[in-house]
Amino acid sequence: MKEIEFKINAPLETSEIIELYKNAGLPRPVDDETRIADMFANANLVVSAWKNEELIGISRTLTDFVWCSYLADLAVRKDFQNAGIGRKLVEITRETIGEKSMILLLSVPDAMDYYPKIGMEKVENGFIFNRKF
Repeated sequence: MKEIEFKINAPLETSEIIELYKNAGLPRPVDDETRIADMFANANLVVSAWKNEELIGISRTLTDFVWCSYLADLAVRKDFQNAGIGRKLVEITRETIGEKSMILLLSVPDAMDYYPKIGMEKVENGFIFNRKF
C-alpha cells in the first residue's frame, strides 16, 4: 500500500466522486451532481485514498468530534477492494475523530459481513426516518 496516498479533507471534484461511487457500486444519487456536491460540502470529515491522481477510495463522515459521528459513506474502487484500503480509510477516520466520539454506520446489504471484520460491532437499538428521495 506504499503507492496509495491518504488525504484528509482534500479538495475533490464532484465528477470523480460520482465515478468512484458508480465503480464501487455504492447506491448514491449519482445522477444528481448538485446533491453529491452538497453531500460533500456539508460533511465534516472526508478521508480519500489516491493512487497517482486517481481517486480510489473515500470515507465521508458527519461529526461533532466529541460525542457522535455518522460514517455516511465508505467506498473503494472494485479493482482496489480487498487490499486494506477501506480498513485504512476507517482507521484514519477513527484517529481523526478521536476516542470521545462513537461512530455509527448504516451498511448496504452487500457489506454487512465486512464491518465486523474491521472491528465494528453490530447494533440493534436504532430507529430511522427514511428519506423521501
